[in-house]
Formats: sequence, structure tokens, C-alpha cells
Amino acid sequence: MRLLVLGGTRFLGRHVVSAALARGHDVATFTRGRSGEPPEGARALHGDRDDPEALGRALDGWAPELVVDTSCQTRAAAENAAAALAGVRGYAFVSSLNAYRSWPPGPVGREDDEPTWTTDDDAYGPVKAHAERVLGAVLGDRFLTARAGLIVGPHDDIHRLGWWLERVARGGRVVVPAEGLGQPIALIDARDLAGWLVESAERGQGGAVTATGPAGMTTLGGLLDICRDVTGSDAEWVPVPEADLIAAGVEEWTHLPLWLRAGDARTAWDVDTTRARELGLPSRPLTETVADTWSWLRSSGRPPFAAMAHRREPGLPEELEAQLLAAR
Repeated sequence: MRLLVLGGTRFLGRHVVSAALARGHDVATFTRGRSGEPPEGARALHGDRDDPEALGRALDGWAPELVVDTSCQTRAAAENAAAALAGVRGYAFVSSLNAYRSWPPGPVGREDDEPTWTTDDDAYGPVKAHAERVLGAVLGDRFLTARAGLIVGPHDDIHRLGWWLERVARGGRVVVPAEGLGQPIALIDARDLAGWLVESAERGQGGAVTATGPAGMTTLGGLLDICRDVTGSDAEWVPVPEADLIAAGVEEWTHLPLWLRAGDARTAWDVDTTRARELGLPSRPLTETVADTWSWLRSSGRPPFAAMAHRREPGLPEELEAQLLAAR
């Protein structure tokens, strides 16, 4: 079938294109054309999603039957897609846990029981929730909204797991959050999510699905241990109490990726993914994801950081880490 990927040249979008091509679809991508080309075999269409005429011009008679939307970042982008693509057989939309009004800190229960944002501001979560409503209104039960959690894997240009891999690989004494090592975390490999999105669009699957790894699949400490094993590093963890990290100006999630303060971590990772499992969302072994990400980083190098208004480039500044280590 003719499958359109909104996005398709970066991270999750690349994996969606690869999955769709592997399943025999005629694939096109629609992007601004600023972040490279899609995987070989897909046709590249260009335009600005915020321009109401751009998508129609780019398609130029090529009528998609299926859509996987990985790139909706504005209200206008959602409204324009709804106007141009209302007749497709299946539309899988990548939303976010941030669409839930209560997350973070959560917890998040069954999808139908959790309210989403209804405000008019342009923050990330409210924009995703608005897009869900606009697209769902025209597509009905052909519309799947995948409220994704933490996505990792090869081609990751957000670089949270990648930063930890590079820091751990350098070895030596490594600052880690003392209370945070035991916090449960859940991740989804971009390749697992991508393949499932394509299959969901094929089925015309509808509804809201919290799309991340199973709750309690690992801990931050467990993930870091895998990073040490995969890189063959001699890294030594130096646990620093939360109070000391905060006093030194260390920012949760940004300076130490994936770390949340204990008050938030207790509930933020408590996310019900029962529906995702029922609908076949897979979760490959975490060691495989970490090993493949490390292999890709070594062979390809770190890509440019995907900067957006709601996130900053992750990583603990070397001088700040040195200051914390010197005190221990």
C-alpha cells in the first residue's frame, strides 16, 4: 500500500520508513528537507507542515492509503494533516506521555481513564493533546494515538542513552545519583515502536495507547550496568546524594539523563501499558538495544542534537562533574 511518513529522516521516523519498506509498502516521506534524506527506497517529499497548502502540493496526486505521523510539533501541523489526509485507511500518530494532564509526575493508569490537556498554550503536552483531538475528530476509529514514553536506540538524536554510553565508555569515576540508581525506568526501542506503528496503521487500529516499555523493566542502575558491560569500561560509580546534586546545580533529566528526583520518580515510571501489550507492542531485551546503540555510535558518530523548545541537550558538564568528584 501507499504509506506516507510525516517525518522519516531522523530517529524514529527513519525506523518507520525502514519497517514500512520491509513490509513491501510504497513509501513517501514528507519533511522540510533540512535533516537529510530518508532511507533508500522511499520517495522524499518536501514542505512545511505549518503551510496549509504544502502537503497537497507535495503529494501532487500521490494518494496515501496509510499514514504514520512522527513529526507533529504544532497545532497548525495537526490541522493541516487532518484536512489533507482524512480519507486514509489507517493513521498512526506518535503522541507523548506529556499529553496526559497528570504526567509528570503521574502515575498513569488505563488510557481512557486519564485526562489529557485541554489548554490553548503551545507547550509540548497541550500541543500533542490538541493534535490527538483534531486528527481523531476526522479519522474516528481509523486513528491510533501512541502516547510514547522514553524512546531509545540507533539513530537517536536526542542523545540521552547515547550520552551515558559515551560517558561510561570514557571510564574512571562517574557521578551517578545515589537515590536514583534504584528508581524503576521503562524504555521502548525505536525499532519496536516503528514496526508496531506500521502494523497498526495497516490494521486501521484506533484508540489511545500508552506506548512504552513494561513498568519496572529495569532500574537506572541496571541500565548503567548494561552500559558498562557493553562498552567494556572500567567505570566506577560515585553515588552522589540527591540533596548534593541539587545544591550543586545539577538538573534532573537534563544534566543526568533519565534521572528524576525521588519525589517524581516514585510515580512517573508507574505507567500502565496493558493495552500496548494486548495490541502486540514488543519489547526486545534491553541489552540488545544498548549494544546496538553503542555499535551505531561508534560506526556513525553522534548526530546533531535534535533541539526543540521543550528540551535541551543532555549531559553533565565536565567542570560540574569534576567539582562533585573532588568532594568525594
